[in-house]
Amino acid sequence: MALLESNCPNLRLVARGKVRDIYEFPGDDSKLLFVATDRISAFDIVMKNGIPNKGKLLTQLSLFFFKKLESVIPNHVISGDFDEILSLSLSNSNSNAILPYRDQLEGRTILVKKSQFSSVKPLSEVILLARHMLNTRSPERYMGSPCPTTWSSRLSSPSPSSPLVPRRISERTMKTFIQINVVGEVLGSETLANHVKKASIALYEAANDHCLSSNSGLFLADTKFEFGLDPSSNNQVLLIDECLTPDSSRFWAANQWSEGTKMSGFDKQVLRDWLKTQGVDGKDQLEIPKSVVDSTWIKYCEAFKLLTGREFVP
Repeated sequence: MALLESNCPNLRLVARGKVRDIYEFPGDDSKLLFVATDRISAFDIVMKNGIPNKGKLLTQLSLFFFKKLESVIPNHVISGDFDEILSLSLSNSNSNAILPYRDQLEGRTILVKKSQFSSVKPLSEVILLARHMLNTRSPERYMGSPCPTTWSSRLSSPSPSSPLVPRRISERTMKTFIQINVVGEVLGSETLANHVKKASIALYEAANDHCLSSNSGLFLADTKFEFGLDPSSNNQVLLIDECLTPDSSRFWAANQWSEGTKMSGFDKQVLRDWLKTQGVDGKDQLEIPKSVVDSTWIKYCEAFKLLTGREFVP
């Protein structure tokens, strides 16, 4: 059965996102528990039903890539080992507030550093998503403006140097695309903006190199990275949230690539395609039919094996 929502009344719930429930770590408000549920969304719609064990797969894959990319940029992970999380919780207080929820949380929880984005901007501007996008439908234009001519040439290879497409997310989770040249203004610091831009490109290149060199047969067509500032380390920039999962990325088969071809990815494209047949425009929740649930889960498991070299075990 899919875990659609965690229920931990003795823990302080900070937020429920489209997929993750976030709790304050008992006894230490500088840390958070990121709990990946089995919810799934597409086109900013959270489906009525979920995919059993998806949250555990996302957690394992995020931990895999956080570790692999930590030489590029530090991340917010403290521990993904549930027994270690329990031990740390017990050291913070006389009782372990997490233990009663082991059945819900084990395998899908990461203990992370609490971060923020820019202290010189309003709290609503706390996250920047630096998204690497291959726009195969209209590569000549982006956000209504002509793209540099080099963008089109990047679409002819399964190892592109993809353009950055920054987005800003408010505390109400509204996503707004912003021009790359105003990132410094949004963050309140050109130095910080340049650091994030460079980190985004380096992360993409390292991740795509892994895909192409690990015999996975995949290349990274599209992903998002989120960054935060660590107030405990002189506002060091951290890679946060999730990392290179089928929820946040599009992985395509390198040997099937050709310019302008509609690709079937190892991600939630099956769900996106089904939603389009339903005429969904972002207004309504829908229940996913079993065939779509099963097909999506197969793609996620295939991606996990190709990217990590091992079978997914819940």
